[in-house]
Amino acid sequence: MHIPPYHKKRSWQLVMFGAVIGAIIAYFIIIYMYGAMYEKLLAENIELEAQVAKLQNHNDALLKDNKDLDEKSQEPLTVNAIELNIDGDELRLDRLIKRQLEELIKEEINHVIGQEISVVGKSDQLLIATIENKAFTIDDFTYYFTINRLIIDETIHITLEAKLSN
Repeated sequence: MHIPPYHKKRSWQLVMFGAVIGAIIAYFIIIYMYGAMYEKLLAENIELEAQVAKLQNHNDALLKDNKDLDEKSQEPLTVNAIELNIDGDELRLDRLIKRQLEELIKEEINHVIGQEISVVGKSDQLLIATIENKAFTIDDFTYYFTINRLIIDETIHITLEAKLSN
């Protein structure tokens, strides 16, 4: 029995070539689809792991906070932050200069953070004198401040009025 030589006929060569090209194209399509699906699942997995880690950290923080709450309820309250508000409308201070002045003032009175509120309340005149008697210089201009309002709590709120030196 003799097998006919189909590999020599042009039509069979085109069919075989088309099958090989089709198989290669199908392979690349399947690889692309698999890669896209895997990428989507990997991104979703990373997002879910991040959420789980965030929730675990949140849960640990809440448990620690609950544990420390009993300890802190017996400790005196302390100053946690300083908030400044500078009124310099007649000087027309821009935000950058206001921000620099706030930072200079916070550096000057930063020592009160962490102290008990009762201690800071007793020495409020010292805090006022520290700010009012200090000259703050920015860009060859010297600024003096007058305290309009001082609220001492866990966050110290200070409202200041800026004055430019002569």
